[in-house]
Amino acid sequence: METLKYKTISANKSTVNKDWLLVDVTGISLGRASSEISKLLRGKHKPNFTPHVDCGDYVIVINASKINLTGNKWKQKKYISHSGYPGGQKIISVENQFHKNPNKVIEKAVKGMLPKNKLGNLIYKNLKVFSGNNHSHDGQKPISINIRS
Repeated sequence: METLKYKTISANKSTVNKDWLLVDVTGISLGRASSEISKLLRGKHKPNFTPHVDCGDYVIVINASKINLTGNKWKQKKYISHSGYPGGQKIISVENQFHKNPNKVIEKAVKGMLPKNKLGNLIYKNLKVFSGNNHSHDGQKPISINIRS
């Protein structure tokens, strides 16, 4: 009887190849963009994806101020936070958060799609969001990715 010739390869910290990817989110809806970004961050697009290892890439998001939301989400969608003290609940709409800092809208959407543990916090640090067309990571020579298709 023949033995199995193929072996399952599990990635670890030393065998992971991390690239720098550039994503332009101009005119894309928030949910579709953030789901694709979270896949790239997590590494699910790679053949050696391992769930318990940070095998994703570094992702640079540009033009965050040109993101799109459909329907009445600009007015109706709310971000709720609580300080832990009585009366410490803060509610802010997406529209107000977008005017304050458009980067936070994308960051919160992507963070909500990552694992809720130490690995998710580690993966989240690989996300760099910029509201304009310029970014400060030209030295890493990022590869431009089209998430529209």
